This record gives sequence, C-alpha cells and structure tokens, in this order.
Amino acid sequence: MSFRQRIALKPLAVLLSIVALTVLVSGLTESSVRIVGRGTVKAVGVGVFWDSNCTNPVSYIDWGMVEPGSLNNVTVYVRNQGNVVASISLATENWNPSTASNYLALSWNYDGRPLNPLQVAQVAMTLNVSSSVHGIESFSFDIIISVGG
Repeated sequence: MSFRQRIALKPLAVLLSIVALTVLVSGLTESSVRIVGRGTVKAVGVGVFWDSNCTNPVSYIDWGMVEPGSLNNVTVYVRNQGNVVASISLATENWNPSTASNYLALSWNYDGRPLNPLQVAQVAMTLNVSSSVHGIESFSFDIIISVGG
C-alpha cells in the first residue's frame, strides 16, 4: 500500500472509530436505565414482618432502583393472625402508572401449604422487570396478602 493510500484511509479509520464509540456509549446508556419503585403492603388476616420473630411489621417494600430484565427479591415473614388453619394468597392492585403492570410482575415462593393459627412462613417475593420496559421512570403498587379458608 502506498503512502497516499494510507493517508487516504486515515480519515475513514477515524470516522469508524467515532461511530464505534458512539454505538458503545449509546449501548451503555440504554443498559443503565433505572426505575424507582415502591409497593405498599396490605395484610388481611395475616401479619407481614421483616423478621421471623414477627416484631418488625412490613408496611411497604422499597424496591429501590430496578433495571430492565432484572429479578428483585425481598424476604418477608407471614403469620396467620387468625384462629383457624388457612392458606395465604398474593395479589397486586393500584399500579401507578397503570401501564407498569404490563412490564412488572410480582410472584412469591409460597408453596400453598396451610398455616396453623400464629404459624409463620418465610416467603421470598420476586419482582420481575421485563427487559422491554419503557416509558416508566418510577412506579408504585399495592401488594395484598390475605388468608383463605
């Protein structure tokens, strides 16, 4: 390759480097999207606590900064406050913004076994954030944990 050809290729190499850097920076920006979230806990017939001794009640869960494609886990202790054997259930409502429920899902590892009166179950809740989430900078929702017969 002649000296002239090398000189002519230099601007092309610089341009390609700039394009590559732009793509890299753009990719970093997209993957660093963070969403702030919080869930208010409503307990019906049960107590929900941060500790197994059931001394520190849970009124809300601060999910903090969550990222697209992430699984966010929180462990709580659920106690049957009634005087009969009961199973517990999980539901969500009042999503804000309402479209957040299209991209976020709450689940738990409760196995369905009935709880005796005052029996405590350790439960891990998982907030699954879709990798395709968009248009949401913050969210909130109500978490309802209740007993059934």
